Amino acid sequence: MLSLSILGFLAEQPLHAYELRNRISGLSGHIRPVSDGALYPALDRLRRAGFVVRNEAPGSGAARRQVFTLTDAGTQEFLRRLSEPTPVEITDRDSFMILLAFLGRLDDPAAQLRVLRRRLSFYDRPASYFYVQGRPLRADEMADRFRRGMITTAAAAKRADVQWLRAVIAELEAEIAGRVERTDRVGRVARPDRTVAATPSPRADRTDRADRARKPPR
Repeated sequence: MLSLSILGFLAEQPLHAYELRNRISGLSGHIRPVSDGALYPALDRLRRAGFVVRNEAPGSGAARRQVFTLTDAGTQEFLRRLSEPTPVEITDRDSFMILLAFLGRLDDPAAQLRVLRRRLSFYDRPASYFYVQGRPLRADEMADRFRRGMITTAAAAKRADVQWLRAVIAELEAEIAGRVERTDRVGRVARPDRTVAATPSPRADRTDRADRARKPPR
């Protein structure tokens, strides 16, 4: 989740470590605060993989700031991560929110559609915080008011998510269908009907006139 956030924010613009940490914290820090002890090792791993480069820039004082920039390979890795999310990035709500924050960077509606369909398909599976012999318990089966509240609020969030997913999936499907229709229309314009009526040759025309002249009037 941290590496995807790093790649995503650096895909927007080069950033120094302090600003990068603030942006990541704004996105997910209320869940998992981002410390230097987590950020710098993640940046080093991405740098060793060739996805990120580090340069120095003037700072506010004598100290120089480290500015991180995404490489071409890093951009390709970022787009791959968006189009091919891991199972946990689909099923875990917090991880999916990170994915969703950058999904608009994919310029392929079909790839975006595949990701959203995976999330919607995940919601088709019965789930709960509590189980009895493998069966998920419903809110009305919980005697504890706090556990009942957990299931109730989770169910409300699920309904809102499913409603949004279905609406955006319908938009993307319409957009893709419109693109296909425009492509077909352009193809038909680019391939006009080249059928041309045959023009008789001068010799055939003279022969035809001579035949008509020889025919007796009726």
